[in-house]
Amino acid sequence: MAYLNDYEEQDWNGIRMKNRIRALTGLLVSALFFCGCSIGGREVTITNGLESQEVFKIGSEICTLPQAKLYLANYQNMYGKSYGIDLWEQGFQKKKLRKYIKEITLSEMTKIVCMELLAKNQDISLSQEEKQDIKEAAKVYYQSLNEEELAFTGAAEADVVSMYEDYALASKVYHVLTEGVDEEVSDDEARIMEAMQIYVKNQAEADEVAAKLEAGEDFSAVASNYNQKPAIEITFGRGEMPKEVENEAFELDNEEVSSCIPADEGFYFMKCINKFNEELTDANKFKIVEAREKEAFDDTYEEFVSGLSSELNQEAWDDIVLVTDGSITTDSFFETIEEALN
Repeated sequence: MAYLNDYEEQDWNGIRMKNRIRALTGLLVSALFFCGCSIGGREVTITNGLESQEVFKIGSEICTLPQAKLYLANYQNMYGKSYGIDLWEQGFQKKKLRKYIKEITLSEMTKIVCMELLAKNQDISLSQEEKQDIKEAAKVYYQSLNEEELAFTGAAEADVVSMYEDYALASKVYHVLTEGVDEEVSDDEARIMEAMQIYVKNQAEADEVAAKLEAGEDFSAVASNYNQKPAIEITFGRGEMPKEVENEAFELDNEEVSSCIPADEGFYFMKCINKFNEELTDANKFKIVEAREKEAFDDTYEEFVSGLSSELNQEAWDDIVLVTDGSITTDSFFETIEEALN
């Protein structure tokens, strides 16, 4: 690829796979929260028609209580322990954290089930080799669970196999529906620049700023006295600033200062610090590809999901109480299956 150096091009396949995993994970986190009482814009039916061990039903697929608890056990550690901080141990807003963990868990579980149903609708299936890899991964994960985790979840190895097959189908349908997406992103399209800004709301202030800058006063000093935005030092790419600002800022060289730019019901002055941040630009290329893939996937997904029926056993779900005393430590559910799929 033209925009990659030799080392980056050699490593592109690995980066692309990590990118796909990240895109799938982001898609699961962000889209169509079941807890918001709708899937694809359709209302979820709160029901007593499900069995006590059944948490929800979407179409013909049912998520059982042991499966839901396996997800919860992992998410309470994945989201409850971040950046080396154990939020459970710190006692940080536990009630809100429990609510958040349960919401995101239910959201992701339902999303995976919807994607699994979409895979079947698209006649996408797992090969025998893939199923064997999944069984082996399920065995590895299941054997990693301690006694407290087995008691909390009540899960059998077959539950893990079923969940891993659903996840694998979700990943596969996402790949199939996005494989035609253009992954070429130019430096110019993805460019991230570092700059300082001064924003003022009226012409009189803009005239004062312009006069001081023309007189040679230090940009950052003027910005400290006049800037009416939250930050002076910023990084941004295309589509993140008003178009008038973007057009002029992206023409600046390092250390160059723009003229007064009318935009956003006010006036901007921009100073270019670094017109091309290579590291942030490379990261932005992946984000652009992810956005293209999500757009391609969503067109098919949302139409399919809008036709699905859904039921939630609210009582069974509400009765699940997270165990946060340190005995539940599992957090490798997704890592294990992702290693098997790759």
